[in-house]
Amino acid sequence: MESPAPTPDGNGATMTQAPTPTADTVRRLVRALLKEGEEGTKGRNGAGGAAGLDVRPVRESGEQCTWWVGSRHVLRLAPDRDAAARQRRELRLRDLVRPHVPVAVPTSVAHGEWAPGLTYTLDTRVPGGTGEEHDVSAVGEADLAGLLGGLREVPPRQAEALGVSRTAPRSLETLRRRAVAAAARLARADEFDPARLQQLTPPGAAQLAAQPATAVLVHHALRGEHLVVSPDGRVRGVLDWSRAVLGDPAEDIAGLALAVGSGAAVRAATLAGYGARPCLRGLWLARCDTVIHLAEHLPTPRTALLPLLRTQLRHAWEAILLERVTEFREDDDGADEEP
Repeated sequence: MESPAPTPDGNGATMTQAPTPTADTVRRLVRALLKEGEEGTKGRNGAGGAAGLDVRPVRESGEQCTWWVGSRHVLRLAPDRDAAARQRRELRLRDLVRPHVPVAVPTSVAHGEWAPGLTYTLDTRVPGGTGEEHDVSAVGEADLAGLLGGLREVPPRQAEALGVSRTAPRSLETLRRRAVAAAARLARADEFDPARLQQLTPPGAAQLAAQPATAVLVHHALRGEHLVVSPDGRVRGVLDWSRAVLGDPAEDIAGLALAVGSGAAVRAATLAGYGARPCLRGLWLARCDTVIHLAEHLPTPRTALLPLLRTQLRHAWEAILLERVTEFREDDDGADEEP
């Protein structure tokens, strides 16, 4: 593999810059992994041998750190040492999560370092498209419910032993104030009606504060690109567990609201046993996030992101019947409250 090239920093000292992954980088790495020869490589990857191995980046734009390898594998390269540490932890965490969830979690068939201190994992490809390509059906919502319920069953102490950190819940009131300011900017660009945020008042935000002792394992990146969805709408797998934390389960409900819509996210969370409080909290986390993120990117030249951000905004602001719930019992733990 290529060695990182030393480059001077701003103080004249020397630091290490990671090499840029290329198709040749990936081919050399996979050739080293598949030592059975040309026939072995063809059999495992559906390509015509190591020399002509079909490798291509999963996304053409941005950092090319994830590559298709033939038709059956995905190679993920950590671009820096922080990402490498997360990837090492992720490999162990996936083994812990797998028995608890009803959807596929990627399996690593080989892992190591592709450059000094920078890790890789060659994973089996989970068949299906993404949540951005296929709509989730009613049965798919049941799959998501099984995912949320399974994450709640993962023993927190075992996750902590693997290095998964605890994260404090976000302040919904702080997020609401930021969203109000962002909505004013979006209104000037004719992108959003700020009056819609009036539904979330300061007392309402306080009422939807995270309840104590509710921390569970949270995937923390349940975006559409990380959901593997079949053409019939079933959720077949969940990718990229590198951002998982022990924290607020409403964050995963919020992620699903962005990915599949608020209605489907709340129905899945309800099937998983979550009550009105965490569902509404997740809904408003998602709504505030979408307003803030769209306002941040609207005046920038990164126009490629705008269609996705607008789609997420539309998903998060779907009206649902649960919004009629305005009062909660003070002694509830947030898991089974009723209107």
